[in-house]
Amino acid sequence: MATWQDFEHEAPELALAVRARFEANRHHVLATLRADGSPRVSGIEVDFLGADLTLGSMRDARKARDLQRDPRFALHSTPSDETLAGGDSKLSGRAVEITDETELAAYAADLPEPPPGPFQAFRLELEQAVHTTVGDDHLWITSWRPGEPVRRIQRH
Repeated sequence: MATWQDFEHEAPELALAVRARFEANRHHVLATLRADGSPRVSGIEVDFLGADLTLGSMRDARKARDLQRDPRFALHSTPSDETLAGGDSKLSGRAVEITDETELAAYAADLPEPPPGPFQAFRLELEQAVHTTVGDDHLWITSWRPGEPVRRIQRH
């Protein structure tokens, strides 16, 4: 697993493209696992705070309880339009709940707007990043895993 900052150091160009995709729109899609193992998808906002990519949730929301029980997640950026201008990004890994009161206060203070009520926050540890673009009549898939070189494949 890697922090966002680790990703930026290991794959700076890819991290920049992925970050741009997540910053282009406010809402994204988070996939978690329910208690029975089936998938749950939820709308989510993410924030880049310091070395970390983070997400917050209303206290005791189902997605937060899912992540407490099983921290595995997949996060999909909202595509800009049907042309995939700017690409399409996906991240996966494990969400680590921020429980230290000092860290939670710092998290809330760094947000563009304070949480409207009781909340939970998670730091996302990355296992994989994928950025897909369309160009030259091909689909380009660029991916990264911690400690591995960036891979780029072309699909027709």
